Amino acid sequence: MVTLHPYLNFNGNTEEAFTFYKSIFGGEFSALQRFKDTPEAARVPTHEKEKIMHIALPIGQGGMLMATDALESMGHSVTMGNNFHLSLSTQSEEEASALFQALSEGGKVLVPLEKMFWGDLFGMVKDRFQIKWMVSYTLPQTQPRPEMAAESTTV
Repeated sequence: MVTLHPYLNFNGNTEEAFTFYKSIFGGEFSALQRFKDTPEAARVPTHEKEKIMHIALPIGQGGMLMATDALESMGHSVTMGNNFHLSLSTQSEEEASALFQALSEGGKVLVPLEKMFWGDLFGMVKDRFQIKWMVSYTLPQTQPRPEMAAESTTV
């Protein structure tokens, strides 16, 4: 069964926003990764390396609020009001592939569905109604996954 999560994009203030959300909803971040900790770190300007590449805060039973800093230096832009994606977490590769294919019909593939450095099958698409979707499936681990949140990194 697929699970739906909102994924927010911010203009460099994700850390501030998620500190605020954490103060309201409580809990701990289940993921926190900065741009300096990614394979693309060499492409990120020094002043943006501490920005948030991915953060996740569990909310309620099974809910997850996730976000990123959309860096203009990496070709991203944010328009407030459409600064979100709907993120689908699937139970199998087949389900991920079928949903990705169906959502992309008449739309535009933004990131092809493929294995990513963090260990998931992942892709992004804008459907024919201009809604942005992320589709992911956590692949079985054949080796230990890199820790998403560095122990020394706190928000």
